[in-house]
Amino acid sequence: MTVTEELVDRLVAFRSHVGRSSTAERVADVLRGQLIEGTLAPGARLSEEAIGSALGVSRNTLRESFRLLGHERLLVHEFNRGVFVAKPTADDVVDLYRARRPQELAALRAAEHAPDEAIARVGEALARGERAYGDGDWWGIGTENMRFHEAIAALAGSPRVDEFVRRLLAELRLVFHVMSVPREFHAPYLGRNREIYELLRAGRVEAAADHLAAYLDDAEHQLVEAFTTLDGR
Repeated sequence: MTVTEELVDRLVAFRSHVGRSSTAERVADVLRGQLIEGTLAPGARLSEEAIGSALGVSRNTLRESFRLLGHERLLVHEFNRGVFVAKPTADDVVDLYRARRPQELAALRAAEHAPDEAIARVGEALARGERAYGDGDWWGIGTENMRFHEAIAALAGSPRVDEFVRRLLAELRLVFHVMSVPREFHAPYLGRNREIYELLRAGRVEAAADHLAAYLDDAEHQLVEAFTTLDGR
């Protein structure tokens, strides 16, 4: 199955959600979700005809959604060639982590009075990641790691933070494609997610934030190193 065929199969399920009268923002959100899921790799070409047909939207709506995702650095338009998934660089990694640290760390530090259901969502994402580990689904662990960090940011209780972090994580998922052995990259962080969640659940929010700060530093270093190695080949 080609990348386009896999994407189309996934998008058909969203057709009723999108609808012909839906906005480009909703279409963009569906495509952003597929980026977070890891369906699309950097450099993949997006077929207007196939995606528009799968979602049941007009070409103009789809092009507007592509434009929106282009502003988020998720897609690029190449003249006379089409629309492609963006290819992040080591500099992008540094900037992404610079942007996400304040959001997630502040959300954790202020989570002492977060609703029980918000904390539960962090645990649910962790549990799905642990099930993926049991199934040997290393790429699935990466997806649930994205959901875990979405849930961490959601502890802030701010729709604006949620939207901002979701966009960051979509771009970050593209970065993860640089890791040639996803098991070795994703699996160790699953245990660290468990430590952060247990501290959060115990109300030790400052300790949880300290763990997350070290976690983010280590992940950034690993990813930058991977890009440096790749560029040096």
